[in-house]
Amino acid sequence: MISEYYKRIKTNVEAKFSDILISAELISGVAGRIRKLRLYLIDNTFLDIWYSSDGSYSYHWEQRYVRNAIYRHDNAPHQKWKNISTFPKHCHDGTQLNVTESFLPDDPDRAVEEFLGLVRARMVVFKWK
Repeated sequence: MISEYYKRIKTNVEAKFSDILISAELISGVAGRIRKLRLYLIDNTFLDIWYSSDGSYSYHWEQRYVRNAIYRHDNAPHQKWKNISTFPKHCHDGTQLNVTESFLPDDPDRAVEEFLGLVRARMVVFKWK
């Protein structure tokens, strides 16, 4: 079940990424079901992890209020990105319109770890401006 997955990912992230994490919050919808996992990061940005039962996902690092940027891997099959070799998987790198291939693993647990590893590396590059 997706809610159990979110709980497991939260526990794993708290253990493996405590150096960049302030807190992790399971966000529920009106019906009380967990909608996403939000991670608050030490550089005053946040990251949302979202899954649906049909296999759709999004790993979104929201930085617009700190660096005017976003970084997101998702598999929404927008026809606009059909020329991307990994379609429907793709990456928004810096802006909504700067889209590249996404080489995150298909396994969600490994994908979250790799995504957060990329976030950690980019935080160092940006030096928490």
